[in-house]
Amino acid sequence: MFVWVFHRLSGLALIVLLGVKFLTSFFLRTKDQKPDWALVLHTNALMDTLLIIAVVFHALYGLRTVIIDCGVKKEKLLFWLFTSLGVILSGALLVVYFTRNY
Repeated sequence: MFVWVFHRLSGLALIVLLGVKFLTSFFLRTKDQKPDWALVLHTNALMDTLLIIAVVFHALYGLRTVIIDCGVKKEKLLFWLFTSLGVILSGALLVVYFTRNY
């Protein structure tokens, strides 16, 4: 039940986070004088962190759902496998994000 609820909530979070990212990107590219609020939102590390975590877990839990729909009965094993993989993958992507040089 947790995975089902989390998958739906992470989908909503992705819509909001990506919407904000696209909106701020539009304002930063089309204006000669860039608005401060768009610059702050677009370069916000917390928003990028939430976006990375939401994308990774939403994708992995979606893949878990597809595997279960194909007939695999080991739901608890798949949950822990994909949760562990999500933590490792999110951690690796966050390390790359916070240690970039540009």
